[in-house]
Amino acid sequence: MAFSVTLVTFVSLLFLGGAVLLQWQINYLKNDWYDKVEVSAFMCPANSKSPNCADGEADKEQIDAIQSFLDSEQMKPYVEKVYFETKEDALVAFKKQMADTPWADAITAEQLQSSFRVKLVDPQKFEIVSDALAGRPGVESVQDQREQLAPLFRIMNTFTIISGGLAAVMVVTAMLLIPSTIRLSAMFRKNETEIMRYVGASNRMVQMPFILEGILAALVGSLLAIGSLWIVVGVFIKNWAAGSWIRVLTVKDVLVLAPFLLVAAVLIASVASFVALRKYTKV
Repeated sequence: MAFSVTLVTFVSLLFLGGAVLLQWQINYLKNDWYDKVEVSAFMCPANSKSPNCADGEADKEQIDAIQSFLDSEQMKPYVEKVYFETKEDALVAFKKQMADTPWADAITAEQLQSSFRVKLVDPQKFEIVSDALAGRPGVESVQDQREQLAPLFRIMNTFTIISGGLAAVMVVTAMLLIPSTIRLSAMFRKNETEIMRYVGASNRMVQMPFILEGILAALVGSLLAIGSLWIVVGVFIKNWAAGSWIRVLTVKDVLVLAPFLLVAAVLIASVASFVALRKYTKV
């Protein structure tokens, strides 16, 4: 009985803890990446087909007007810093990024476009800056990195929902299997429970040994789940993310989660044991 309860609790809490840690990791990535979100305003290049570029390539007057607008008091609450990238700067960046491809030497500065990159005071308010720049003379298009990151986080959140669903299924399975296991244990110890009744033991006294045994077995299972998560995070994820700039889970996160898993194990075992024994041990 103890081994069965331990195994079911271990698997259930392993899935549950994994789902929680996965969501924490996604939140870390969101905080790190969204804080670095910039709004990019691409100026009209030569031969652009955009309706906003009907007058041709953006001239110095239009570029200066955008710079003045971003530096104005109106945009000061939203704009932290403005970077202007000339076509020559864009070519240098392109060649650096595409250094190992044939495109590196095939592109000239005249084929590229200048742009403004705006670092935001509050990345959550990117739409205010984006809408303010869109449609202004000389601006071909406005993009923000948040739009590029959103699909990635949607995929990651889908994985979280799937793992959370599996965790919920495993917890329900534990709630169904543990009572059956404990009831079988009580049946095998029928003589002991009968003796306890003969000497005047109450229902609570008869049930208590089985409940405690279930709780102890569940605690062992939860400790195994915590240990497994600690190994995965402390060894595999740490080695995988070594030298990376992104923030990843640490064993500290597992230790923060551990008390909740222990409490969950006690609650699952207590409720399951009580349900299993409520009728069986009733005098």
